[in-house]
Amino acid sequence: MKKTELLSWLREEHQHWEEFLDHISTGRMELPGVNGDWSMKDMVAHLTCYQPWVTARIQAAAHGAPEPLPPWPAQLKTDDEINAWIYESNHDRSVSEVLNDSRRVFQQFFAVIEELPEDVRIEELQHGERVFYLVWLGDQRYPVGEIFDHFHDDHESDIRAWLAGVENQ
Repeated sequence: MKKTELLSWLREEHQHWEEFLDHISTGRMELPGVNGDWSMKDMVAHLTCYQPWVTARIQAAAHGAPEPLPPWPAQLKTDDEINAWIYESNHDRSVSEVLNDSRRVFQQFFAVIEELPEDVRIEELQHGERVFYLVWLGDQRYPVGEIFDHFHDDHESDIRAWLAGVENQ
């Protein structure tokens, strides 16, 4: 795969994500029940929170800089602890703030991917019907589609079930 193809795939996935979010009215974005007490706004913040770190890690590797620290406090080690911190850090933000932040984060990510060399090594991993893309910088690989993979694999079916339920009310 070439970098241009990777960028096309990433932009297409992002377009599907935006279309999916557009389907959910702003009024529904704060309804709980998407994942326990979490609302769709909370899910967007959850998915978005990891992306700046992925972006910063790729950018640092591309420039030979040290790997940046994650955005959450160092004492948080488990996914549950990190996810609780993300929830608490974002729950009181407005829907528009969370959505605008998500869009800004994606634009920054695309800009970093565009800066990579044209001959950057991109690995495709087939897992069942899914394909995962990894960018290699030096001897490190970076899951450039992680936000979409995480959404599709871990959250999409629950969100669609929740959405079907609220649309039928």
